[in-house]
Amino acid sequence: VQLQASGGGLVQAGGSLRLSCAASGRTFSTYDMGWFRQAPGREREFVAAFRWNGATNYTDSLKGRFTISRDNAKNTVYLQMNSLKPEDTAVYYCAAKIGSRRVYEYWGQGTLVTVSS
Repeated sequence: VQLQASGGGLVQAGGSLRLSCAASGRTFSTYDMGWFRQAPGREREFVAAFRWNGATNYTDSLKGRFTISRDNAKNTVYLQMNSLKPEDTAVYYCAAKIGSRRVYEYWGQGTLVTVSS
């Protein structure tokens, strides 16, 4: 599986962005898809996931502002980010794994989101 993330950019605090991650392959619907982020000087952290069975989960601090969705017909997963804050500044990565695996196996190249105050 190859993943290509896009949609990052510079936005003012309070603004919105939608990230996209396009996946190759014909078995996209069988994969769990996730978004992670890594801020400067910090470890990569989990943001949200959309499992193959339709279940979603989020890191608690982002619930209500970020929404993950997927379109299996387009092999794409999205991350809608609203009410952005400067602390959301990070490189955002999409990732994929087979549903039965615990660890995400496939990673995109990342897309930079910069939120100005």
